[in-house]
Amino acid sequence: MPLADATGGRIGEGFVRVSTATDQQRFAGPLSAAVADLCQRLRPQVCDRTAAGFREVLRRLSAPLQVAVAGRIKSGKSTLVNALIGRRVAPTDVGECTRLVTRFQYGTVDRVEVVFTDGRKQVLPFDAHGMIPAELGVAVDEVSHLEAYLTNAVLRDLTVIDTPGLGSLDAASVARTEQLLGAARAEAGNGGGDDELDPVSRNAVAGAEAVIYVVTQAVRSDDHQALAAFTAATASREAGPVNAIAVLNKADTIAPESVEGADGDVWRAATLLAEKQASTLKPRVADVLPVIGLLAETAETGGFTSADADALRQLAELDEATREMMLISADLFATWECAVPAGTRARLLERLDLYGVRRALEILDAEPAITAGALRRRLLDASGLDGVRGRLDAVFRARADGIKAAAALASVTALAHASGDPGERQRVHDAIEVLLAKPEAHQLRLLEALTLVAAGAVVMPEDLAEEVLRVGSSADPGEQLGLPGRPPHEWEAYALERAGWWRSFAAFGATPAQSRIAHVVHRAYFLIWQQLRGRGAT
Repeated sequence: MPLADATGGRIGEGFVRVSTATDQQRFAGPLSAAVADLCQRLRPQVCDRTAAGFREVLRRLSAPLQVAVAGRIKSGKSTLVNALIGRRVAPTDVGECTRLVTRFQYGTVDRVEVVFTDGRKQVLPFDAHGMIPAELGVAVDEVSHLEAYLTNAVLRDLTVIDTPGLGSLDAASVARTEQLLGAARAEAGNGGGDDELDPVSRNAVAGAEAVIYVVTQAVRSDDHQALAAFTAATASREAGPVNAIAVLNKADTIAPESVEGADGDVWRAATLLAEKQASTLKPRVADVLPVIGLLAETAETGGFTSADADALRQLAELDEATREMMLISADLFATWECAVPAGTRARLLERLDLYGVRRALEILDAEPAITAGALRRRLLDASGLDGVRGRLDAVFRARADGIKAAAALASVTALAHASGDPGERQRVHDAIEVLLAKPEAHQLRLLEALTLVAAGAVVMPEDLAEEVLRVGSSADPGEQLGLPGRPPHEWEAYALERAGWWRSFAAFGATPAQSRIAHVVHRAYFLIWQQLRGRGAT
């Protein structure tokens, strides 16, 4: 079943509003709307249990893209979640709620809902600091997950899911994350009555649709396993360059002397290490990006104040020898005798860490008159958060329609197979094949090909496999053609040339499985050529 799409429609430009048989609904784009229509038409033709699953699929299709932030324990996931949302709301210290999956989504009233395993819900207020309470006042083993609703514009088109850390000694917490990522598989047949989803159905519709995977300096075997197992609880979709990116968090803790070519620069060392990790994790992720989550959280969530800027100005006025001595270690910075109170320095370390303090002092040295607001923006730039957001736009938001449509189709297929009715399975299969035969659904075929090649299910020569990944992993014609930065007038001829080559390969020299891939890639190049010709690239 197809994985995802590389369409150019962006969620940020507004959902597609479509009238269905029941009501007017909003979808990420035409593919999602087409799958919703398919579900509506199939519901009278399937059993009650499958129809209940289809209702869940429809609900998810009209919801924002579901992006999970996952990784090992203490990798800084919650800190990154706060930075992405722009509000310090997810607790970063170990507590009850860090053992639970928390979904941050848009709401008209700020509130937290505790969702119990039996379906009950309990509403809680945020604490005095505007964060999810560290202690929930309920039995955690009876809680399914938390739903946090925020009046935050970022969440209008993106639901961010914070997960417990993999590698924790708390087996229940790890199991919650694994289930969300699709690593856990519930057994069929243990469900409740006709109005409830059985475990297979629940697993088919309850997970994330895309993942930001957080790593630190070393990529471990369970990181590979978690990404390999990321089926997003929608049948057997795997993480790949369309619905997964990774971030190298705590980039400021990398010793530049440990990375060849870093030339003593911490950020360059982090960038080089991220490139190495991207090669290691390929093709499970689209990219690995360095980020300093703590610095991003502080600069983006209001944690950096004018009082902090004033304290940094005082530190900048210290003589060079004293400053350098204090910046040797966090202990020296916190305890050295100077005019800035020790408590103030402790706060700066808590908010910026030693790297952030050093970076702020360098900025103040160069621009003594810089305002507190401008200093905050410069620190945000230094955190790498903008790079992560840019990749989120390119990898997730620009393809949200296809990611959601493909996840829904995989869910529909899983639900039909779980029914045990051969006739029902055939009706669903036939309806999906009709949908996939439509020209606008070609991107789903392309990403199905990408998934098969990336997972090794269809073996291709290395250069051709790279080309399939390139064509299917981007919505930008220049990147798809492998000609970024080249004049657009060169693109049209090259697209037509590659279309012809893949057509010939499909007919001569390819295995049957490779031939199916080749036909899809040929069609992709031809459509790129048509697109370029239509907009007058020459």
